[in-house]
Amino acid sequence: MARLPAGIRFIVSFSRDQWYRAFIFVLTFLLYASFHLSRKPISIVKGELHKHCAGGEAEPSFSGQSSSAGHRPPRQLPDNETDCGWAPFDKNNYQQLLGALDYSFLCAYAIGMYLSGIIGERLPIRYYLTFGMLASGAFTSLFGLGYFYNIHSFGFYVVTQILNGLVQTTGWPSVVTCLSNWFGKGRRGLIMGVWNSHTSVGNILGSLIAGYWVSTCWGLSFIVPGAIVAAMGIVCFLFLIEHPKDIRCSSTLSMHSKGYENTVDRFRLHKPVLHGEKSRPLDPEMQCLLMADGKSSICPSHVVVLPGDSGNSMTAISFTGALRIPGVIEFSLCLLFAKLVSYTFLFWLPLYITSVDHLDAKKAGELSTLFDVGGIFGGILAGVISDRLEKRASTCGLMLLLAAPTLYVFSSVSKMGLEATVAMLLLSGALVSGPYALITTAVSADLGTHKSLKGNAHALSTVTAIIDGTGSVGTQQGHPEPVLPDRCPGFQGPISGLTGS
Repeated sequence: MARLPAGIRFIVSFSRDQWYRAFIFVLTFLLYASFHLSRKPISIVKGELHKHCAGGEAEPSFSGQSSSAGHRPPRQLPDNETDCGWAPFDKNNYQQLLGALDYSFLCAYAIGMYLSGIIGERLPIRYYLTFGMLASGAFTSLFGLGYFYNIHSFGFYVVTQILNGLVQTTGWPSVVTCLSNWFGKGRRGLIMGVWNSHTSVGNILGSLIAGYWVSTCWGLSFIVPGAIVAAMGIVCFLFLIEHPKDIRCSSTLSMHSKGYENTVDRFRLHKPVLHGEKSRPLDPEMQCLLMADGKSSICPSHVVVLPGDSGNSMTAISFTGALRIPGVIEFSLCLLFAKLVSYTFLFWLPLYITSVDHLDAKKAGELSTLFDVGGIFGGILAGVISDRLEKRASTCGLMLLLAAPTLYVFSSVSKMGLEATVAMLLLSGALVSGPYALITTAVSADLGTHKSLKGNAHALSTVTAIIDGTGSVGTQQGHPEPVLPDRCPGFQGPISGLTGS
């Protein structure tokens, strides 16, 4: 008999459950990357909504010199375009208007996040996430339709951002909960550090897709990402598996749990003995995943039903109950400041690069992706260090302390040339996104399965939403009007919108 090819031997070396875990890892990665892909276009299009003025009532965007109110260029402009961009963003107050769009999205996102975690605990993740992705795709595309239908109402764009911010809150608690169901705590920092690079990948793809059409038809910069999010929502509905027991261990556990799912009882493993080894408490979910082979299961056959401490411990945890988990408030406040800086870069970095390096919107959008490239390495590095040291808080604190002086000198160093700008973007991205990624993934998962919960597994979504929601409150402090270089003659000193000062 011929020997199997090396590739086939590699494939069959993994069990069925390992393949499922890899599949869920990749699927949730792509699902949330599409969410971030749809958030990026607004930052790319800002440079097109308000451009360098060739004349008209508004002042030049970044030169600081006024032009004659009655002067018009000889060329004929389309009905939906003015000398300084797209009305109403072509006036002197464009920074306030563009900032208000960001503020509308972030405010709705922060408020919705607190509600999303509570709702997500009580609904099937697959249905909840699918609804959010379809709705997000619709509202993202709706913003772009303003271009094709020649809409110049500021209220239209604000309402669209508010609705989009609300429905996007369905994403994060859902994907973190699903991934945590499949992976234990052993190397959670590394696994989630790699997985959290979906944020940077989504931002990069969003920048490239939006930048492709920004100068010719900026409406497509929103419609195409919106269609991608909606398509991924359909994929989510068809393929997402919320929990490993849904495909392997549900039949084993259901014999004991059917009569107790909605009662005041909870389940705990009763120290099974496997193959003569000394008994040791194991995580039931991990037993379902770590199979001896693809056919046999080592899921425990002996489960002891223990009465709950008080009330229904299998029900979703309350908001105040989640706040009482040790560490939730502390890490929420830490994320408040880290996310402020991260989202200021997300929404304003391309426009800042345009003003400093005088690049067009497309090139500025492409250059801004380097911040996200640095974020990929920063997230992985933070996960590896925290796993090795087993100190999540110390890792976050150290990286944030290093990020502070880096951001302070960002604007000064970035004026030294393109090479310096590239280096600072990579370094800033790593130091800012590292603790941000660690808190929103591994830390949130650890706290959502904290020992103080005494077996209640229905807290992860709520804890994740509280931490990320508090971080989203911080993002509003950098809006709606960060100081751009046209308000800093000679481009001296740090840019407050980027440093978070």
